[in-house]
Amino acid sequence: MSTLIWILIFVTTFSLMEFMAWFTHKYIMHGFLWSLHKDHHKKDHNSWWERNDYFFLFYALVSIGCFIGWSYFEFWAGLPIGLGIFAYGLAYFFVHDIFIHQRFKLFRNANNRYARGIRRAHKMHHKHLGKDKGECFGMLLPPLKYFKK
Repeated sequence: MSTLIWILIFVTTFSLMEFMAWFTHKYIMHGFLWSLHKDHHKKDHNSWWERNDYFFLFYALVSIGCFIGWSYFEFWAGLPIGLGIFAYGLAYFFVHDIFIHQRFKLFRNANNRYARGIRRAHKMHHKHLGKDKGECFGMLLPPLKYFKK
């Protein structure tokens, strides 16, 4: 029974991270921490590292905190929560940083319906270079309107 509960917590956490990605992007990245996110929309440096990458570090620390809670403080749900956050972060990294932005030159030839929809949605988000008017959505499941044939 506990394995089923852990799987349920993992899946729920992974799913809630899509909401957190939307919320963080709309109200924090395009809000009071725009100063960290703006170099993602308009690169103003020569570094591979973007100030925007600090958001990745924040969620990594939250995940690590869950693992520490599980390991040292008997917070039993810490493991599936930490793994759910980590798994979402890994999926986000592959879809957003590798597939869409080609920070590593992989998956360049992917051309299925999901790949086209994700690219189209992200292109619409990056259409506006400023803090306002950028459409914000989760990364793995943007609105269905972008998945038209």
